[in-house]
Amino acid sequence: MRLRPLAALSAAAVSALLLAGCASGEAAPSPSGTAAANLCDAAAASGSASDSVEVAGDVGEAAEATFDTPIAPEDLEVTVLDEGDGEAVEAGEFISYAMTAYNGETGEPLATVGYEPGELLPSQLSADTIQGQVFGCGHVGKRVVAAFPATESAGSEVYVLDLLGTVPTAASGDAQEPVAGMPTVKLADDGAPSITIPEGDAPTETEIATLKEGDGYEIKKGDYALIQYTGVRWSNGETFDSTWDGGAPIAYPTTNYVAGFQKALEGQKVGSQVLVVIPPAEGYGEGTINEEDLKGETIVFVVDILGGQAAATGTE
Repeated sequence: MRLRPLAALSAAAVSALLLAGCASGEAAPSPSGTAAANLCDAAAASGSASDSVEVAGDVGEAAEATFDTPIAPEDLEVTVLDEGDGEAVEAGEFISYAMTAYNGETGEPLATVGYEPGELLPSQLSADTIQGQVFGCGHVGKRVVAAFPATESAGSEVYVLDLLGTVPTAASGDAQEPVAGMPTVKLADDGAPSITIPEGDAPTETEIATLKEGDGYEIKKGDYALIQYTGVRWSNGETFDSTWDGGAPIAYPTTNYVAGFQKALEGQKVGSQVLVVIPPAEGYGEGTINEEDLKGETIVFVVDILGGQAAATGTE
């Protein structure tokens, strides 16, 4: 089944190398007083429809909702059930959340997603997204009921949503010992990597080293992975692409990447940081691919894995 864009992978991220869902690909809004105010203003108001929904269960666990059917709000209505007592969230942050959805016309449960690892990617919070409209300027632990009106393509729906936490935009796993002969990596205060190429010839096969080992969901073939990355040329150490340069984390299925990059992601856990050296045969080959022209280049990436969503999920 397909739920509304709140749950579905939607907003496409633009990058020379990668494509994604649940990330804008544009610069993240800077948390500020104005941004916080906009997030508060974005929160949808409650109404008779959302107020009528009875919910059982604790925050952080799948909810059970009951309501008289059909439920038919004219606009999105949101009722706060629990304000949450965790840290305040700010515009531009990535959040983890979970939800249970119901058919508003019949009361039938549609899906429960986000309470188990690998079910939903983190999403960037802003006043322009559904997440911003349902959670507003809330706190971790917030639970809301959202009643959605019918549209031309879908009937009315009721969601119970939990704001589970914020997600770091750099890998948070345990540092590992560097691998001799591999490029060296130095991290800025915000986690952005700089890469130094060692002397000598480039390897002829893809080489992978785990710089930080996470303990989250394990990325499998075809899964979506929310990542930060920097890519440099082995030939001169120059950066040709980076999400850290005024952008934001992005997410694509692993199968959308070149073979060497795919190998670096699959089998890694969320929270990990991976260093990969990719020769042309598993990179961009001998052809001109874009204005950067990586023809025949051995390329090096440092990739931070921030979230994962299984290829088969309740959103379809």
